[in-house]
Amino acid sequence: MIVNEVRSPELAVPNGHFSQATWAPASGRLVFISGMTARNKEGGVTGVGDVTAQTHQVCQNLKAAVEAAGGTLAHIARVDVFVRNMEDFKAIHAVREQYFSGVSPASTLVEVLKFVNKDYLIEINAIAVIPEEAA
Repeated sequence: MIVNEVRSPELAVPNGHFSQATWAPASGRLVFISGMTARNKEGGVTGVGDVTAQTHQVCQNLKAAVEAAGGTLAHIARVDVFVRNMEDFKAIHAVREQYFSGVSPASTLVEVLKFVNKDYLIEINAIAVIPEEAA
């Protein structure tokens, strides 16, 4: 496993599908994935009004980007999540659990007022660490 979880007894257990911190070996390829939205391959927005459908599309987009760089979702060490409604926290994390098995990436989640497209409900960017042997 490339990404490893860090747990401190001085911190509360995370209340969602994320790690308190992660670490990864310094050798390999760092991949910085731009903010992915529910924009599908055809350029449309998947799941207008449906945060679960949009989160699935976002995770599929992250998967496509990291795979194009020679890695897998398991190589993602950190994500930043931007949402229109913090009340969607549980629904978003339920979807994330389906894509990020094993060590969960370190994560920040914040509510924002607007996105580039009024139909977007979520955006996630990521940092992956891909070992030389995988790349």
